Amino acid sequence: MTKDGLRKPNYWGSLTQAATVRLGNFAGEEAYAPFKALLPMVEPNDIVLGGWDISGLDMAEAMERAKVLDFELQQQLAPHMRGVVPLPGIYDPAFIAANQGERADNVLKVSGGKRAQVEAVRAHIRAFKADHGLDRVVILWTANTERYAAVAQGLNDTAENLQRSIDADEAEVAPSTLYAVAAVQEGVPFINGSPQNTFVPGLVEMAIAHGVLIAGDDFKSGQTKMKSVLVDFLVGAGIKPTSVVSYNHLGNNDGLNLSAPSQFRSKEISKSNVVDDMVHSNALLYAPGEHPDHVVVIKYVPAVGDSKRAMDEYTSEIFLGGKQTIVMHNTCEDSLLAAPIVLDLVLLAELFTRVTMRKVGGGKEGGEGEEAGMRALHPVASLLSYLTKAPLVPSGAPVVNALSRQRAALENFFRACVGLPPEHNMMLEFR
Repeated sequence: MTKDGLRKPNYWGSLTQAATVRLGNFAGEEAYAPFKALLPMVEPNDIVLGGWDISGLDMAEAMERAKVLDFELQQQLAPHMRGVVPLPGIYDPAFIAANQGERADNVLKVSGGKRAQVEAVRAHIRAFKADHGLDRVVILWTANTERYAAVAQGLNDTAENLQRSIDADEAEVAPSTLYAVAAVQEGVPFINGSPQNTFVPGLVEMAIAHGVLIAGDDFKSGQTKMKSVLVDFLVGAGIKPTSVVSYNHLGNNDGLNLSAPSQFRSKEISKSNVVDDMVHSNALLYAPGEHPDHVVVIKYVPAVGDSKRAMDEYTSEIFLGGKQTIVMHNTCEDSLLAAPIVLDLVLLAELFTRVTMRKVGGGKEGGEGEEAGMRALHPVASLLSYLTKAPLVPSGAPVVNALSRQRAALENFFRACVGLPPEHNMMLEFR
């Protein structure tokens, strides 16, 4: 308990707060350190929270409506959350399910179309940063899943065309993309926690030109994370998955929004590509173009609330034409799995904005900036793939979905920053 009577928070489920990293073997003993102890990271208590929402409920009312936290904890938190209200949000009913209309009572109202909306969001960002005396701002899209926006030449294929489309109030520029444009123009990292194609080509080009971090897409919390582990294990063991069938049902507003076909399609795409790189890694099992049958189903069941139920069936070919079937049932509190991921993404994104590197021999020793050959990380933060279902990567970079490889990349990056060699688990001295 804390001094004001609230429960002392734990961060179970957070990579940065609750995971450890192996440092090495010392005198026959394995040594581990907290992930957060390797590099100077922001403390969670130093984060100031704010945001936008098309629903005007204050945080206490929204917490009560969501029914995620147990009643006793809600009672303790309510005095701290009552009166905390979101900024009005951009609302475009063409991009989210029609059933969200009754919640839209806190809508950003400005004259001047989508350009005016971008400028209003930019003003909100500047005011929030100034009012709270913040050093940095990081923005995450944690709102409803949108339908996919059309991507077309002359519409959003370049940064210039995207800006022109915003000025022209083009219907196919999604609210999430408007927020991302505002963030990039303010030099603020933007992370997409939903599966829609927020990062159209013009937005990616804009972020790279401004040197602003972007990352996504879609928080990887439950079923997809398990899939990226199990399929990696099966293929790596020489077992051939021939079908992967994933069924989900959930309640709460996420399930309600996903009950609309176009929003479900966005989620289906982000969940369906997770096995591709693992399949392509083994040409002994799969012929060119061959892949497992992969089906994803999501159903809205109001009674289960935020308790998401996921059922998966993995069918594989094994020795001498045999079959193996693995069936998994996963019940999880969806929001409580996603919240630590939000925290990790904020902390890691902020950290990555402070990291620079140079090639060996790429600049003058002791120099500064360009003279020393120093450069920031690529604005498309593929290192955050460990936390997302559909990793956004720089053009030409491979997409890695295997969870073990994603974690290894992130851990070894941290190790490199403090002068430790990459972890390889060879341990030749004991072989």
